Amino acid sequence: MKTVLTIAGSDSGGGAGIQADIKAISANGAFGMSVITAVTAQNTKEVRSVQQIDLKIIQDQIEAVFDDIQVDAVKIGMLGNVETVHVVAEALKKYKPKCIVVDPVMISKGGHYLLEESAVEALKKEILPLSSIITPNIPEAEVLIGRTLQTEEELYKACEQIMEMGVEAVLIKGGHLMGPPNDLFYNGEDFHWLKAKRIYTKNTHGTGCTLSSAIAANLAKGSTVLEAVTLAKQYITTAITHSLALGSGHGPTHHFYDLYESSKMGMK
Repeated sequence: MKTVLTIAGSDSGGGAGIQADIKAISANGAFGMSVITAVTAQNTKEVRSVQQIDLKIIQDQIEAVFDDIQVDAVKIGMLGNVETVHVVAEALKKYKPKCIVVDPVMISKGGHYLLEESAVEALKKEILPLSSIITPNIPEAEVLIGRTLQTEEELYKACEQIMEMGVEAVLIKGGHLMGPPNDLFYNGEDFHWLKAKRIYTKNTHGTGCTLSSAIAANLAKGSTVLEAVTLAKQYITTAITHSLALGSGHGPTHHFYDLYESSKMGMK
């Protein structure tokens, strides 16, 4: 079985972060492993507090996995601060995984900052040049390029600017724009729109974590980057369509909808 290592924060509510990553990786047919960079106390409504994990523990987690298990892809989520960015970057340079998917987690759905402002430049300089693909949403892309994005047309230039930071490909998620939640993929040569109909639900907690982890799982299994992104887009659309109304805030997506449905069929 192919493997994916997720390096990210933990979500006590189970809808995002490491918990969503492991679910999405598993649902997409790969074996999930984890390096926890931070512990968050959160639910569907809020992030109450965040504690960064000791840097030595982060480094030890990474080394423990790589020294024993073949890592076919890495997904990077919440890093939190400059020091963690540096530790993760140095480890990736050491082990040189073939596929690295970066979800630049910066702000929670409830508005809590999950990446210190001082760490943004470190992320751009140390992590992005190592990545196979980066998957920012509109607010994250705006932070990366330093200007606002209001139309699909402006996303083309934004993709080109992000590519100049050293990434091999970029997927800007268009869910924050008006109209259909179309995502724009760019690999330095060709643009490709991944289109979908807007699903009217508040239960979208962890969609970015889930999408990027699905991309990593498909890359681990041998898909091209565009194939992996396309499969992941289909997966997240299904997960949002059948999202779960858990809690009183933004509920999670349904990571295992297809598996649950097939198990029902087997019981008939």
